[in-house]
Amino acid sequence: MSEEKVLIFDTTLRDGEQSPGASLSIAEKLDIARQLAVLGVDIIEAGFPVSSQVQFEATRLVAEQIEGPVIAGLARANKGDIESAAKALAPAKKKRIHTFIATSPVHMEHKLKRKPGEVLKMAVEAVKFAKSCVDDVEFSPEDACRSEMPFLIEILAAVIEAGATTLNIPDTVGYVMPYEYGRMIAQLKSDVPGMENCIISTHCHNDLGMAVANSLAAVRNGARQVECTVNGLGERAGNAALEEVVMGIRTRPDFFAIQSPGGLTTNIRTTEIYRTSQLVSQLTGFVIQPNKAVVGANAFAHEAGVHVDGVLKERTTYEIMTPESIGLGGSRMVLGRHTGRHGFVDRCRQLGFTLKEEEIEHAYQRFLDIADKKKEVFDEDLAAIVNEEIHVVEHIFDLQYLHVASGTGTLPTASVRIVTQGETKQAAACGDGPVDAAYEAIREATGLSPKLENYTIRAVTGGKEALGEATVRISEDGRKFIGRGISTDIIEASAKAYVDAINRMVSAKKQSEEPDLKVEL
Repeated sequence: MSEEKVLIFDTTLRDGEQSPGASLSIAEKLDIARQLAVLGVDIIEAGFPVSSQVQFEATRLVAEQIEGPVIAGLARANKGDIESAAKALAPAKKKRIHTFIATSPVHMEHKLKRKPGEVLKMAVEAVKFAKSCVDDVEFSPEDACRSEMPFLIEILAAVIEAGATTLNIPDTVGYVMPYEYGRMIAQLKSDVPGMENCIISTHCHNDLGMAVANSLAAVRNGARQVECTVNGLGERAGNAALEEVVMGIRTRPDFFAIQSPGGLTTNIRTTEIYRTSQLVSQLTGFVIQPNKAVVGANAFAHEAGVHVDGVLKERTTYEIMTPESIGLGGSRMVLGRHTGRHGFVDRCRQLGFTLKEEEIEHAYQRFLDIADKKKEVFDEDLAAIVNEEIHVVEHIFDLQYLHVASGTGTLPTASVRIVTQGETKQAAACGDGPVDAAYEAIREATGLSPKLENYTIRAVTGGKEALGEATVRISEDGRKFIGRGISTDIIEASAKAYVDAINRMVSAKKQSEEPDLKVEL
């Protein structure tokens, strides 16, 4: 018997980006979309086109430039949303409109203020109109898991007749348990007329920590599409983590063979999982917790003596999957100050980076600066250097000089020199610590005082010469912006991250971008 495919619908660029503070630029969305195509996802939900001009343009560019996956756009059950999605998706070779409307009593009464009959009519009309725009239409009854089963069956049957070919069953608020969700999927599969000709999909939120478990329970009961995000990004506690879903299916074929004797598989190239995870983490500024399943720093670390002894004797004693299976390990090269340009470019290519000539030159010079300080530059350092170079925004403010003085019993002070539009501005300030003093001086020099929402610093690699990566999240007028900076000096990295965030904030103001309309499934 042949294996059945479980389709992976990635919504990192839509639902994942709705994580507070995770806003991505259009260029960053395109970079993630390219990597998702390399990863092998089946569907990329590129955005919610009607919500803003930037969302529309990002969706359009993903549709135009990314080949391989189906490109999907989200739309509420109304003509305007669907028309916007259809226009944005027009360049895609394979496209899908994903339309939705709430079906739970609490949502219909308090949010939509409509009767079930009105909701059913809106759903059918939306699917019919979407079907007139594209061949591939997905429908989601928002908050399905708190909907009444008779009405859920009725509306799903109606939208199938109207032309929907994928039926997504969202656990919008992360409410149900795996047994309940699996049973629900099984009932819908057996009781909804026409369901045998459709794909059942899952979209699970992680409010109770059940998103992956619920998704896999649904797969065991007949779902053949899983909507998920890289690193589990998403509203509130996030969505089902793509890497956990995929490796769960790959690692436990025996569990899924009960329902599918031929076994289940996905189209995911698992050796690209780690790189994809790191890229999304770097671009969103969301650091991966060390004990995160599959991609966390400790996922394949062994410290307890009995564990180390067991792994040395036989890896399977304490490892149910290998680091190599997700793209860790294998050939590892250490570069240094004597590495030539050719060696640098070749290693970047091996790590999956495709650089333009100008980017190569700037990144190589940055690499040489780091190599002079660090002696040994590892793959993780190289990835941080390249990502910093290729994801820059317009340098409205350029940090040219930084000096910080601090110590026990002294008042931390900082002085900076910043160039903006050919004009040099200098400022000095005191603070509670060296980073606070540097930030106060930067605020003085730029004339801008955004609120610092979050600040993190981490070592990219181990050792005393490790490259430090700082990430800051700032806000102004309710909008949040993320900045990143790297250096062997963590104060310098912190200052560069703050200036980067300010540049992103000013750049967004120049574009007069309206805040995106956020929606949930």
